[in-house]
Amino acid sequence: MTPRTTGPIRLLLADDHPVVRAGLRAVLDTEQDFEVVAEAATAERAVDLAATGAFDVVLMDLQFGAGMHGAEATAAITAAADAPRVLILTTYESDADILAAVEAGAGGYLLKDAPPEELAAAVRTAAAGRSALAPAVAHRLMDRMRTPAQALTKRELEVLQLVGEGLSNQQISKRLFLSQATVKSHLVHIYAKLGVDSRTSAVAAATARRLLRR
Repeated sequence: MTPRTTGPIRLLLADDHPVVRAGLRAVLDTEQDFEVVAEAATAERAVDLAATGAFDVVLMDLQFGAGMHGAEATAAITAAADAPRVLILTTYESDADILAAVEAGAGGYLLKDAPPEELAAAVRTAAAGRSALAPAVAHRLMDRMRTPAQALTKRELEVLQLVGEGLSNQQISKRLFLSQATVKSHLVHIYAKLGVDSRTSAVAAATARRLLRR
């Protein structure tokens, strides 16, 4: 996307909770250089609206209940030519969620408890084509860069998330289209990085470190 230099920043609010969308609109409408053009209650609807070219920034939740995930929608939106910037606005700050959003092409990641001035600043930063990360999120990404050998990869996080949901190795292999041998190999690496020796301990350790969603 080419950063805008004139006119209001046109916004699309994508969240499945009407109360959240109403609260966001109330906050954003107080900014003279913002225009909330539309709202989407599903990720699929957000993708369709974003394709119209009527928006500069999409404020995207990650969880929409059934249907497309926010990271999937972000990938679909940012893959288009001259796409709007996507600013993730969520309650989740696990490594698994952050990595999925960043790899999907999100231009920013903010938590829903951010103060209004931080939200407004993040929207302007994203609209200008720069990265807008919540301080806590930036800190977690920096930690991963400082200790890459100890950081779980995106695939390892996906495997461990499914372990935490109670899936067996066979079920995980089917869900992620991996062989069971590959799943076992990922678990060996996970155990070594977390300093544990069981599935239960791995999930507990990862949750305590906020690598997985609670």
